[in-house]
Amino acid sequence: MLDVQALNQYYGESHTLRDVALNVPRGSCTCLMGRNGVGKTTLLKVLMGLLPPASGSIRFEESEVRDAPPDERARRGIGYVPQGREIFPQLTVEENLRIGLAAGRERSRHIPPLVFELFPALELMLRRRGGDLSGGQQQQLAIGRALVLRPSLLILDEPTEGIQPNIVREIGDVILRLNREQGLTVLLVEQKIAFARRVAGRFTILDKGRTVAAGEMDALSESLINRHLRV
Repeated sequence: MLDVQALNQYYGESHTLRDVALNVPRGSCTCLMGRNGVGKTTLLKVLMGLLPPASGSIRFEESEVRDAPPDERARRGIGYVPQGREIFPQLTVEENLRIGLAAGRERSRHIPPLVFELFPALELMLRRRGGDLSGGQQQQLAIGRALVLRPSLLILDEPTEGIQPNIVREIGDVILRLNREQGLTVLLVEQKIAFARRVAGRFTILDKGRTVAAGEMDALSESLINRHLRV
């Protein structure tokens, strides 16, 4: 579904992504892993059109999207939950969700029922401002806003960061349900190895801006963890 080849990106004189390769098969849940500062978030921003690549290919659903603007990628079916959630704190939960409707492929006026099936608390908080929610509730809102697009690929950047353990478990359950029951393809960045093993079937590791390993999650060995993931 998503195929990235020979992707390069620079911040000024800094070569942040170096010939990165990434493959996310349809129906998979793939975890992008690596220590802090190796280029994971930068890669996701390039995939979403928020940062320009210097060279390389980004193919989604067999079409080249490297030069497509972010709104077009959303209309094509890529949903994105950024690191730090980036909800609108002064808007209500309902207003945050409805913002996603305008960018969706179907231009629907209705929030998909699945959002409230997955996150029933959001339906009870529709009039509450996003900034008044807890960190875990804000993460649920951010995921819900991405799902409003009815995406075929959901990209999540560290969805468990700064979240209390019980909500981490719930978010893991949601990812599993979306992937296994709804057939949604998922790409996530995650530092917690146990969480990654639980929800993802595949992994790709970045180190110093390069792809250094990839495969089925069963192949994520202690040797790879010690070499590229442990701090």
